[in-house]
Amino acid sequence: MATGHLSIDLSALADNWQALNRLSGGKAAAVVKANGYGLGAGRIAKALAAEGVSEFFVAVAEEATALRATLGPDPVINVFSGHMAGDGQIIADLNLTPLLNSPEQIARHKATLPDHPFGIQLDTGMNRLGIEAADFTADMADGATLVMSHLACADEPDHPANDAQLKTFQNMTAGLNTRRSLAATGGTLLGKDYHFDLTRPGIGLYGGAPFDAAKPVVTLTLPVIQTRDVAPGETVGYGCGWTTSTPAKIATVSAGYADGLIRAMSDKATLFAGDTPCPLAGRVSMDLLTVDVSHLESVPDSLTLLGPQQSVDTLAEAAGTIGYEILTSLGGRYARSNA
Repeated sequence: MATGHLSIDLSALADNWQALNRLSGGKAAAVVKANGYGLGAGRIAKALAAEGVSEFFVAVAEEATALRATLGPDPVINVFSGHMAGDGQIIADLNLTPLLNSPEQIARHKATLPDHPFGIQLDTGMNRLGIEAADFTADMADGATLVMSHLACADEPDHPANDAQLKTFQNMTAGLNTRRSLAATGGTLLGKDYHFDLTRPGIGLYGGAPFDAAKPVVTLTLPVIQTRDVAPGETVGYGCGWTTSTPAKIATVSAGYADGLIRAMSDKATLFAGDTPCPLAGRVSMDLLTVDVSHLESVPDSLTLLGPQQSVDTLAEAAGTIGYEILTSLGGRYARSNA
């Protein structure tokens, strides 16, 4: 088999949600946008529903199609992008709850689906999505199932924006008789003042920072297609970007940027033979990696990129990015299975 294998530990996923739910006082939902952070929204949601999750969040209405088919009619599926033009039919058919982001969306929703559930998203300082304080009036939330906002700097506990956004959210929602939500994973870790009626953990469910206590969920192993001996002075890969000064053994591995292993990993990423690190040699190409295995007594059939040896955040740091990008970029050619 010449494709990588992506193993998803659903027990670890469940344990991560349970831990975040306990921190939230039993009020945690689950964010499964971007196809369950690249791992398969149906698989992820089914496992979390079995743990007791009854409320989910997706980015756009179209993401909810497979989710509703998996979950059935009962769980709440909230849509961060709200009610976009043309979304009325899918919102109604799938019984979605759009989180309305502007006065225009509120008008659209009430005109199109006047008796359909909705939530409200407020902008408390991130300047991305949500109704700003100057435009918000309490009557906009009449009948809403949820009023929410999103923290910009929750992964930095001491950042002053956290307290500022908390106070803005409290002021904007004072007196509302509606459930409130401010915290995703990072906000959950900031403490109970940020929890309100519902938390929305995302990346922490999948083993990512800033939830340092998270169990690893993803293991990615990549098959070795070929090995070759490289003499001193020879180069490897596109651009002749890696040159060996000593006799070397290079393993060519099946995966590349077409599989979500971004080019920024070139010459920086590490793969593992068991617990033994093996550095990437040269550039990431579309379908292949070249790895220096000179120090191994024997070359295994596959090398591990993600797993107990290396988290998504460790790999992301080597590539100068974040764990979110690593997870959500994982490509469709990997054979996926539950651990």
